[in-house]
Amino acid sequence: MSWQKFGIRPDLVERVKFKLKNPSTKEKFKQLLDGATKYDLQDRVKVRKWVKSASRILNEPLTDIQEEQIVSFVIAQRIDPKNTFHLLKLWAMFR
Repeated sequence: MSWQKFGIRPDLVERVKFKLKNPSTKEKFKQLLDGATKYDLQDRVKVRKWVKSASRILNEPLTDIQEEQIVSFVIAQRIDPKNTFHLLKLWAMFR
């Protein structure tokens, strides 16, 4: 399922992708999600907390609606961070 179907703006995605090219920002982001499990990524409260933390790391203020769109997107993907296929699918989606 595409992130666009969740109402996430393309300009936001492009800004985030650009900011994640910075090695120090990318490292902070990786540390934030270190140890996340597929069950954590299905927990709306945990995902919302990570979205808020990520927006602070990236210096991207989000509205409540944008936060909810991102949380819904993450939960709908049913991501298993230990499954290489899931990670490749996500990578292809945001290339």
